[in-house]
Amino acid sequence: MVYPGAVHSRFEHSLGVYWLAGEAVQMLKKYQGLELGIDNFDIQTVKLAGLLHDVGHGPFSHLFQSEFLPQVMNDTKWSHEQMSTKMVDHIVDKHNIDIDSEMMRKVKEMILASSGSAPKHDVSEKRFLYDIVANGRNGIDVDKFDYIVRDSRACGLGCSFEFQRLMETMRVMGDEICYRAKEHRTVHKLFATRADLYRTVYVHPKVKAIELMVVDALVEANDYLQISSYIEDPSEYWKLDDSIIKTIETAPDQQLRESRNLILRIRTRNLYQFCNEYTVPRDKIENFKDVTAQDIVCSQQNGGVLLKEEDVAVSNVRIDLTHGRRNPLERINFFKDYESEEKFSIPDDRISHLLPTCFQDMIVRVYSKKPELVGAISEAFENFQLKTYGIKAQVHATPEKKKRRI
Repeated sequence: MVYPGAVHSRFEHSLGVYWLAGEAVQMLKKYQGLELGIDNFDIQTVKLAGLLHDVGHGPFSHLFQSEFLPQVMNDTKWSHEQMSTKMVDHIVDKHNIDIDSEMMRKVKEMILASSGSAPKHDVSEKRFLYDIVANGRNGIDVDKFDYIVRDSRACGLGCSFEFQRLMETMRVMGDEICYRAKEHRTVHKLFATRADLYRTVYVHPKVKAIELMVVDALVEANDYLQISSYIEDPSEYWKLDDSIIKTIETAPDQQLRESRNLILRIRTRNLYQFCNEYTVPRDKIENFKDVTAQDIVCSQQNGGVLLKEEDVAVSNVRIDLTHGRRNPLERINFFKDYESEEKFSIPDDRISHLLPTCFQDMIVRVYSKKPELVGAISEAFENFQLKTYGIKAQVHATPEKKKRRI
């Protein structure tokens, strides 16, 4: 709805990761196959992990996991990576697929490799293979190679990051994929391009407004449709996809009226109104706590409209270079040339003095669910900033024309 060309599906992405995973492991086999003992079993395993790594995503992907489920379930540890492994087992069992059990075990471990539930590996297990699809060690993986280039192209954005250079020059040293030292800027460009995509596309203010509305629609419909219960059973979960919105939209049930109204607002572009945003001061990021609608409402001064929490939506947006507040380059090992046997990290000051000294942005955005409340909510948001930081941290005031729009 914001980038109309971005109609590519997660299935296309999965095919891309499948292909790139195969290319990456074939590249390692070409240069180090005998040394590393890479065989067809390894190649097939890595490719399958690439194909299936996202099969556990719910409707609207990360929105389902990070925004919807926390609102309807208490203390859920659910993740799409864990669900992917359950879906893989379900697919194999349901369709009686004849596949080696050891291969299946490794495929599932590779899917979990970058998540909090990643398994521990034995030294003998070719640990480097687990860094190809979802790299929990340093964040460089073919999953990013695919979506960064694919999303940039689909959204009409330029992309100067060349993953081919990394794939052609990577080598395994000490059971870890390392990169040629002269490619350190290409590595940094990977993380910088990803962060730019987040800011420009994934957390675009209008994108977030629509996401907030989709989440509210799903939460409203959850009691009646029992959407969250689908995660408990893979044989039911596969039925749950983006079409849930169409189900709500076309259902005559009175219990879904509020959800239907929200979806109608999205269709007619009557969105939650973006009021304003500010970037959290650098020295406040470490101890930052998410801002809530209650924080904004409690900052309202006496007089005028009386705001309620249900009038306000707050989006706390984190954008980083994959390693939180830390420099992602500190986790990556390089080598000098193809004859060298030593791996090493490269300090920031040896790369460039133009690189950032802070590696995370924290942005607080506030939306009004009703157009006529933009002015009152914007004023309360400014009061919150003054109360919290002693200054108005936002770049500019909310335009008067926007405040008056009804």
